[in-house]
Amino acid sequence: MIFRRKMYKVAPSILNDFNEHFNQTLLPTQLKYGARLVGRWMTKDTEGVIEIFAIWEYDSHEEYEIIENKVKSDEEHVKRVQKWFQQMGGREKLKEVFFSIDQDFIETTVPLDKTIMSHK
Repeated sequence: MIFRRKMYKVAPSILNDFNEHFNQTLLPTQLKYGARLVGRWMTKDTEGVIEIFAIWEYDSHEEYEIIENKVKSDEEHVKRVQKWFQQMGGREKLKEVFFSIDQDFIETTVPLDKTIMSHK
């Protein structure tokens, strides 16, 4: 089992639109293809920056790649994402409020049966 941590640093001005976009567009498509969201959190505004991060669970890195390929190949999903970009002023405009987007893969250091994850 692996976990993916997706991280964003954003301006407070995009927060509500981005959270709505995540919940209405990004999350449903990820779930449709088998991604498992552990949770998504954000920090308080610190000098005009809010950090948002999500943890996703996958059985393997190969499963992650299969799911991501399905998401990226979903034409309706891609159209919804592109429509959101346009509504927000385009990719270049969004670069003004998305300061960074990053992801990495993390492993637990505690057996899952010793965590809340065992209650699934």
